[in-house]
Amino acid sequence: MSLEQYDLKSDEIFMSFEFISEGPKGRIVKLIQFTRFGEDEIYNLAFGDKNIETEDINDAIITDNKDREKVLATVVASIFTFTTWYPHAWVFIEGSTDSRTRLYQIAISIYFEELTTHFHIFGYFDNKWIEFKKNQNYTAFLIKKKS
Repeated sequence: MSLEQYDLKSDEIFMSFEFISEGPKGRIVKLIQFTRFGEDEIYNLAFGDKNIETEDINDAIITDNKDREKVLATVVASIFTFTTWYPHAWVFIEGSTDSRTRLYQIAISIYFEELTTHFHIFGYFDNKWIEFKKNQNYTAFLIKKKS
């Protein structure tokens, strides 16, 4: 991806990623984790600030470090890396709040042209999965790498 992003560090199995957001609120460690749902090839994407004491994700905090575009581009980069290692995976994305889900939708819309050259993207609308279209509100998203 050609957009400015933070350097990602991953674990040895490419299911957990870490980076540092830099802005007016300082250096904040962010975590991205992919967790498998049951027996299916569906993986939940979890994202938020890293709790340094527990090493867990805090997806409720609002950091507002004035680097939203760079952070979103970094999350997208983690999806590229994850699906390179797990090409049959479906990535499930849903925000912890409605506003965070809208933020993910904004990110998908911003990077739509580049994403759709590499991924199939679906949104959850009216109790079914449909192909993602800009200017349509969804409650969750599924992304799968194209073969």
